[in-house]
Amino acid sequence: MFFLSFLKSVKTNSSFTDAAMGRIAQGTKVLAEGGYERVFRQTFETVPKEQLLNSFACYLSTSAGPVMGVLYVSTAKLAYCSDNPLSYKNGSQTEWNLYKVVIPFHRLRAINPSSSKINPAEKYIQVICVDSHEFWFMGFLNYNGAVTCLQEASQLHGTLSM
Repeated sequence: MFFLSFLKSVKTNSSFTDAAMGRIAQGTKVLAEGGYERVFRQTFETVPKEQLLNSFACYLSTSAGPVMGVLYVSTAKLAYCSDNPLSYKNGSQTEWNLYKVVIPFHRLRAINPSSSKINPAEKYIQVICVDSHEFWFMGFLNYNGAVTCLQEASQLHGTLSM
């Protein structure tokens, strides 16, 4: 199942202090809830025998700006969830939801690591789905680890080009 949560009027705050506090809060949540594997299983539907391979703190690029969260790589899918609920308008009401992206490996066309031509220290991972949706992940605390994990996962499924 291909599931995307698109939120309109997403509000983000990109200050360094807020980002640091968000990481601390996210780490506290993970510890309190029993680790990344447990948070992954509580946040996303999983299939039998699906295992979490790794998780990476990063940002997802959106039209409203970067959204801080965690990219999970499992044996079945890539899944992203924002650290905090984001607001959006539903008619005249403001609602709050976590921003989630779930992409099963069979729905992926390519995963492309890249960096900014202007500033090579700015590194990104582009994810392209078979329906041409694109997602850009950036600001990884462990970029090389994320690239390696995604390369290994893609080799397991044999359907991706990098």
